[in-house]
Amino acid sequence: MLQYTIRRLIGMIPIIFLISVVVFTLAKLMPGDALSGKIDPLNSDPEYIEEMREQMGLNDPIPVQYVRWMSGVVQGDFGDSFVHKRPVMELIGDRLPNTIILGISALLITYLLAFLMGRYSGRFAYSIGDYLVSAFNYLALAIPSFVAALVAIYVFAINLGWVPATGSIGSGVEAGTLEYYLSKAKHTVLPALVLGAMATAAYTQFLRNDMIESSRKDYVRTARAKGTKESAIYNKHILRNSIIPIVTLLGFDIANLFGGAIITETIFTYPGIGYLFVESVNSRDYSVMMAIAMMLTILTLIGNLVADLLYGLVDPRIRLS
Repeated sequence: MLQYTIRRLIGMIPIIFLISVVVFTLAKLMPGDALSGKIDPLNSDPEYIEEMREQMGLNDPIPVQYVRWMSGVVQGDFGDSFVHKRPVMELIGDRLPNTIILGISALLITYLLAFLMGRYSGRFAYSIGDYLVSAFNYLALAIPSFVAALVAIYVFAINLGWVPATGSIGSGVEAGTLEYYLSKAKHTVLPALVLGAMATAAYTQFLRNDMIESSRKDYVRTARAKGTKESAIYNKHILRNSIIPIVTLLGFDIANLFGGAIITETIFTYPGIGYLFVESVNSRDYSVMMAIAMMLTILTLIGNLVADLLYGLVDPRIRLS
């Protein structure tokens, strides 16, 4: 497995290189450049502007600019934000904890709901409860996440007033106190619920269908013929085998923790990585935008690797070589 992991890590290098070229090219093709965020807006002297372009290396050939940017990326330096006037990594570091909290909360909700509903539907297939679960899944697949977010805000934040509609922390709350953590939890509940509940459909149907298929296999018939209780058959034999593919999807969800929250964070104005990415696109903050794009790319590749490794760990029939 170690050799397989090393080979996969080495194989990521050309992919990251190609994607970095695409990200850098797209950023260069966008209107405007880094100069607009760096110069004094009150000074329109052409000599001053030309001097600043020369200092920032914007007059250098594109390949030279790419090599300079990539050398910084390799060292963990993505430059400074033109809008926030701060190092990009420092800015991402401030927003990253919020996205991690939101992503993990949403992931727990997704897997918990999918496990409960999938297990019920798989065991009691074609019952009224199964049809209700299927109806919820089809609604979750059909309704866009931004519509679900707006409905959730209207119902739970505006009408019922149970949770705040926007932000990640209440005003005037001192960091490190119990009130601070409770406030953060209240601000995270609604976006996490929307993000997590809307993603359960695929997992639930996957688990349900696999359990139904497994219940018709020979080893299940043998267990029934031996007089094994139906609950033991489902909990010890069918569910254990059916849950293996679900576990492997955890690797893919690593990238979704960050990329999938872009719309949700924007609607709830939740200050995470997704909201920062939308802000950087709107304000043409290229350095931040390119840094987040590269981060999502690397996380996606790592997620694929983790998924493959998990598959080999949970299923002994799979040999990674």
